[in-house]
Amino acid sequence: MSTGWVIGFTALGVVVVAVVALVVTIIALAHTIAKQAKDIDESLAESVRNTAALSQLSTTIDHAHVIVDGLHRGRTRLGG
Repeated sequence: MSTGWVIGFTALGVVVVAVVALVVTIIALAHTIAKQAKDIDESLAESVRNTAALSQLSTTIDHAHVIVDGLHRGRTRLGG
């Protein structure tokens, strides 16, 4: 085997090792991202549950206005 073949095989080995290292790193990062995405999704689902009552806030405000207006009319009639 000539020196050129040895250099070629050595270069090929270095390239293969580098590619394997990069692929393993990418797979590890993808696993970490997937785990974080699951945690984020669970947190968002909990936020949806915790804020579901806010959809009724407009109704509560409307009722509060009706009550305050009634109290204001009552106070006015009583001379206050």
